[in-house]
Amino acid sequence: MPPAVAFDYLADPHHRPEWQSSLDRVEDVDGEPRVGQTWVDVTRPRLRPAMETTELDRPHRWTETGTWRGISATLTLVFTETAAGCDVEPTMVLRGRGVLAPVARVLGLAAPYAVRSDLRHAAGRLAP
Repeated sequence: MPPAVAFDYLADPHHRPEWQSSLDRVEDVDGEPRVGQTWVDVTRPRLRPAMETTELDRPHRWTETGTWRGISATLTLVFTETAAGCDVEPTMVLRGRGVLAPVARVLGLAAPYAVRSDLRHAAGRLAP
């Protein structure tokens, strides 16, 4: 699929529960995808991080930041056109404050595997 198709699907919070394994639903989506768009992820363990799109360069690069209590997570997706369609390269950074710093470090070790798995799931949904 072309990068623009993958970008539009992945950057729209409304689609997130379809492909993100930890997500039950999204709430309070503020308009269309753009820098500054906000929403709330409602995860399967019932955590409710506040999310915001912080970078949107269609169809090349998209970044979101989520915060919940003393933990923040930043996910950047870089879209590169290939002969077969596109590659999506994720970068995830988790940070924790105070007693949550060690928790964020541990989650940061597992997060790249979960993100890649979710992106494979999204690619399967978009495949013809």
